[in-house]
Amino acid sequence: MTGRGKRKTKSSLQEIESSNGGLKKTRAGEPTTGQASEVGSDLREEVEQLYKLGMPEDFYHLWDFCKRLCPDNPRDALLDSVGLRLVGPYDVLAGAHRSSKTPQPNYHLHWRYFYDPPEFQTILRGDGDNQYHMGYYRDIPDSLPAFVGENEAKKGFTITQMGDNVFAAVHLFLMKKRKERSGRKNAGKDLESLEAELRERARALGFPLEQKTKGMKQRDKKVVTKTFHGAGIVVPVDKNDVGYRELPETDAGLKRICKAIAEARSDEDRVKAFGPLQEMITFVQFANDECDYGMGYELGMDLFCYGSHYFYKVIRQLLPMAYSLLKRGLFGEILEAHLSNRCHDNLDQLSAS
Repeated sequence: MTGRGKRKTKSSLQEIESSNGGLKKTRAGEPTTGQASEVGSDLREEVEQLYKLGMPEDFYHLWDFCKRLCPDNPRDALLDSVGLRLVGPYDVLAGAHRSSKTPQPNYHLHWRYFYDPPEFQTILRGDGDNQYHMGYYRDIPDSLPAFVGENEAKKGFTITQMGDNVFAAVHLFLMKKRKERSGRKNAGKDLESLEAELRERARALGFPLEQKTKGMKQRDKKVVTKTFHGAGIVVPVDKNDVGYRELPETDAGLKRICKAIAEARSDEDRVKAFGPLQEMITFVQFANDECDYGMGYELGMDLFCYGSHYFYKVIRQLLPMAYSLLKRGLFGEILEAHLSNRCHDNLDQLSAS
């Protein structure tokens, strides 16, 4: 490994206009009709106060949609048909938090799966053993989500984009289910009916159903690096290309370093294997001094995605600092809570004993 990392050239990185490198408060997924959800202002304020995050209008409109499908239990309105359950902040809309078994639940950990970065907020989960779930992905805490993503926590850290609103995400998931069930007798009728209702409601509200909207493509131009999870990170880069510099290792090279550390046969071997990583941490310190905050953000996120507890101390060095420098402090709070309670089970904070 040589050098201290290098900044991307201007030709390969578009300057980010936002002062914090994120998207503006509005996005392509907001309803073009201007039609507001039936969810009242008091309940909206409660959700946003508990999560410290603003919720997009499509979140509330899906609740309205599910209430029409199943008035007695909107959270399970999609369960029998497509195997999805509304969770996370939807539990607050359902009032489940008022009868919580946990005196003071941490909502940042409520349905936060093992590989979910702080930028990810779970809103739907599957009914299988692979821990499939969907969530909003935000580039900065005080902006609306950039897109809805999906992940299977039992399989790994990859986040796949599923449109810029929850109607698009559910529709794409439904279409996959229809394809899986094709050929089975009477298997597709319920899905066809649900698809028609979902498409019609999305059309009436002005929500696009494509997997990659124009706004998402614009965001892609602002992504400085994909990171291990694939969703990418956005940081502000000025006209002099200050803001991000590349790691002096490829993803494949960094994964080999991580593997050597995590699978070392002895503490002595592990200390030795940490050498290349320690060198990169030094490069990050140089980068932070020169306002290239994205380098530490990338390295910290990659180590988080790798998942080994041997990296938690380094992650705590890198990511909270990056979030602080980028003025995304809430993500640092979420990260610390998650690392202190990171596991594959007991994800429902409202029923946890």
